[in-house]
Formats: sequence, structure tokens, C-alpha cells
Amino acid sequence: VQDGGCSCPGDVAKAFGAGADFVMLGGMFAGHDQCAGEIMEKNGKKMKLFYGMSSDTAMKKHAGGVAEYRASEGRTVEVPYRGDVELTILDILGGLRSTCTYVGAAKLKELSRRTTFIRVTQQHSQVFS
Repeated sequence: VQDGGCSCPGDVAKAFGAGADFVMLGGMFAGHDQCAGEIMEKNGKKMKLFYGMSSDTAMKKHAGGVAEYRASEGRTVEVPYRGDVELTILDILGGLRSTCTYVGAAKLKELSRRTTFIRVTQQHSQVFS
């Protein structure tokens, strides 16, 4: 999983399959009602401002600015407004349940012991294209 955290339920399942104890889901949760920020309209679409906690925006808001010895690592972006977070959480949990079923893990803790990663060269099926 990339440094920016998980971007889809498959990333969450792969991270736990690889032995992670936790995952970063800030980007997946961005834009929901439960996230800070005001809803704005841009080009006829509803948007919300999202910033990572190591971004310049977050450090100015929560710590009074970027400390002299630190660098701003995160970004501040506008993301589509996504409503209530419940459907996103259910999507993540459904992906984890499916993954556990596919590999025969009865519990999430078992997932890493039952997962085998295989390098592939084609990730997109052309069957229905």
C-alpha cells in the first residue's frame, strides 16, 4: 500500500493480508459528512476540502504553523462530497469478509497466515472490454 494510505477496500484487505496491524483510511473517509470541512460547490459539483495531518494546512490549524525543523509532507485537496460514511465503512467490511472467505480465514487475525501474494503482469481483465 502506498504512503498515502488505502484508496479502495482491496488495499485494506491486502494490507491486513500482508500482516498490517492497522491501515490509514483518511483518503477513503475524506469528503463524508463526518469529516471536518464545509461543503462547497465548484462547477456544479459538491466538494469538501481535505488535508492530511502532516500538511501545511493542518499544522497551521492545529499547531500554529510548520515548525522550523519540520517539513510539510501532506497535501490539501478538494474532494467530491460523499454523504454519510456508513456506506464506505460497509464496503470496506464487506471486502474484508470476502477476502477472509476466499483465503479460508475465520478471523481477521488469521488473514496474514492464510495469504499468499503472487506477482502478476495483467491486473485488468480484458474479457468484457
